[in-house]
Amino acid sequence: MDERLSMIFARRSIREYAERAVGDSEVKSLLEAAMAAPSANDRQPWRFVVVRNRPTLKKLADMHPYAKMLSSAALAVAVCGDPAISDWWTQDCFAATENLLIAAAGLGLGAVWIGCLGRPERERAVRICLEIPETIGVASLISVGYPAEKKAARTQYDDRKIHADRW
Repeated sequence: MDERLSMIFARRSIREYAERAVGDSEVKSLLEAAMAAPSANDRQPWRFVVVRNRPTLKKLADMHPYAKMLSSAALAVAVCGDPAISDWWTQDCFAATENLLIAAAGLGLGAVWIGCLGRPERERAVRICLEIPETIGVASLISVGYPAEKKAARTQYDDRKIHADRW
């Protein structure tokens, strides 16, 4: 692994968290990183809902089949997008999601991407729980906290998945 890319290789899905709050400055840094993502025509259609309220985190954990870790996370970020701003809102929101995940690793935080888009029942549940308007798309949830588990940095590079010049 190229050490210059260590923050990318350190990004792992962390689902177990220490009982420790994530400060406002760290949350702002995560959101700054998310908003540094590429955006088609620089339209920046993303919107974010930062959730710290424990009962709301528990409710999100209960309503999404792959969000159980939210009940112990310090916070969640719902990554949303406005289709009225850009036809490419989904790609833009997923680029922002990945930036946020890498930034979390760089800040010593753990995070995991929880998919919503494409599963109407998940999108609807998050929309209702967080009072997200019907006109706004729900792309993903990100669980964030200080890790209570350690995972080694890794690459998943595989030559068999690369084609040169043509398939």
